[in-house]
Amino acid sequence: MSGRRRIPEATVARLPVYQRILEELLRSGTTTVSSELLASAAQVNAAKVRKDLSLLGSFGTRGAGYDAAFLIEQIDRRLGLDRIWPVVIAGIGNLGRALARSHGFAARNFRVAALLDSDPAIIGERVDDVVVRHPDDLPLIAEEAPLAIGVITTPASAAQRVADLMLGAGLRSILNFAPRVLEVPQGVLLRYVDLSIELQVMSFYLSRQAEEAGEDLMPVIRSIGLSPGSPE
Repeated sequence: MSGRRRIPEATVARLPVYQRILEELLRSGTTTVSSELLASAAQVNAAKVRKDLSLLGSFGTRGAGYDAAFLIEQIDRRLGLDRIWPVVIAGIGNLGRALARSHGFAARNFRVAALLDSDPAIIGERVDDVVVRHPDDLPLIAEEAPLAIGVITTPASAAQRVADLMLGAGLRSILNFAPRVLEVPQGVLLRYVDLSIELQVMSFYLSRQAEEAGEDLMPVIRSIGLSPGSPE
C-alpha cells in the first residue's frame, strides 16, 4: 500500500500470535513488555520480534520495552481489526455452527452477517440472531448489506459451486475449510484451513523424531480411495 512499508506474509502470520500474548499479559497486570519476553512466549528470537514490530512503526523504548496496550492497538490497526468485517458462512453443519457462534469472531470485529445451507431442514433456522438462507439467495443478501469475507464449511462436492456464488455476489476474500482445491480468478484472496493437512505435517515430524530415537515403527498399509469400514 502507498505510504506503508510492505509487511511480509510470515510477519503477518506472527502478529496475531504477538497480539494474543500481549492480551494475556495485559490481563495479568503486565503493562510493559520487552522483546525478549514476547519472543520467549512466541517461541521466536528477540531480533525477529523487534524486526516484525519495527514494520508497524517506531514506538518501542530502549531499555523499557513496549507499552502492551498501545502495541495491541497498533497490531489491530495493521491487521485491519479496527473496523467491522461482515462474514458469510456457507455450510451450517457442526463446524459451520461452531464458527457462527464463536465469540472469537465478534471479539476480532468479524460479524457473522449471513448463513447459508441447501438443506431444507436447516433453511429458516436461526443460529443466534442470523437466519439460515439458501445459497441461491446470496446475491440478494449481498445487495441488502455488503459482505467482506466468505467462509466455506460445506462438503467438498459443494465447495466450488459455493465459491462461484460468493464470487458472483462480489466477495473477493474466501476462507475454505472444505477439503478441496478451489479455482478462483486472479486477485481473489483465497486461504485454506485443512486440519488433516496439519495432522499430516505433525505426523512427519513425529515419525522423524521416532526414527532419530531408534524406535521400530510397524508400517501401516493405507487403502487409497477407501473410506474406513468400506468393503474391499
